[in-house]
Amino acid sequence: MSNEWNPDEERLLDAPTVRPYVIARGRTDAPDRFDLISLAVTIRPATGNEIGLDPEHVAIVRLCRRPLSVAEIAAHMDLPAGIVRVLLNDLFDRGFVAVQQPQPEMDVLDERMYKAVLDGLRAL
Repeated sequence: MSNEWNPDEERLLDAPTVRPYVIARGRTDAPDRFDLISLAVTIRPATGNEIGLDPEHVAIVRLCRRPLSVAEIAAHMDLPAGIVRVLLNDLFDRGFVAVQQPQPEMDVLDERMYKAVLDGLRAL
């Protein structure tokens, strides 16, 4: 074994040791329950001893003590959003997280909003 520096070995050390599709057990499709702006929030803690929960599942449960979007979770965990969606669906199905859709500031079907826009345009 040589003590010389090998750039290929250094690159291997910097590479992730587990590919994202392995984390999701080869699953890439998830129900449309979670999109990028859906908020996930923990409703039951995970101890890490639950059968079928991987370390990534437990990490998401801990992250979501306060509501976080799928995009934020993906950024925190350095995982693709599609993989995070698969993991969140696992957690949702097992009762660890709930999903909240962000509330729009105004209902686009509300006639009062259109009236306000028209009144503003007329005032110009």
